[in-house]
Amino acid sequence: MTKATSNTPKVALNCAVLTISDTRTAANDTSGDYLAQAVAQAGHQCVRRDISSGNVYHIRKVISDWVADPNVHIILTNGGTGFSHQKSTGAAVTPLLDMTIAGFGELFRHLSFLEIGSSTLQSDAFAGAANNTLIFCMPGSTNACRTAWERIIKEQLDSTHRPCNFATHYLKTLKTD
Repeated sequence: MTKATSNTPKVALNCAVLTISDTRTAANDTSGDYLAQAVAQAGHQCVRRDISSGNVYHIRKVISDWVADPNVHIILTNGGTGFSHQKSTGAAVTPLLDMTIAGFGELFRHLSFLEIGSSTLQSDAFAGAANNTLIFCMPGSTNACRTAWERIIKEQLDSTHRPCNFATHYLKTLKTD
């Protein structure tokens, strides 16, 4: 599916991973571990990593700090997007967004439907951009993170993917830094 062109340089992006859960710790954060490893395997760097209990204001503070850091290009969150009283990611992140990427949530739910059926209806996965930083918010299960990464995000962060990708947006930014 991914086509490289001879004149397209490979871009290594700096990513941050935030796990939103009141039960996960550094010792059992399988979804955060998966995302950090997947980022590295794709040739990018995981430059920040944190776990938040789900407090809207703590999530917003972490994301705001990362969005303000010019060395963070991509933020990947997992957790806090399901149908429960702990659903806090959307409330925390949405006010920070300069624009939304509606297609991410739509495509994630379609792919997830093919895997788990109508339970995907309970996912509020979404994406957007804030201060030139892309933010992808996905469910907390490792399988959901794998679906989002392998089927959507990985290609879109590959500067050689055609016909378009998000990574090429950073070519000019990285050349001037």
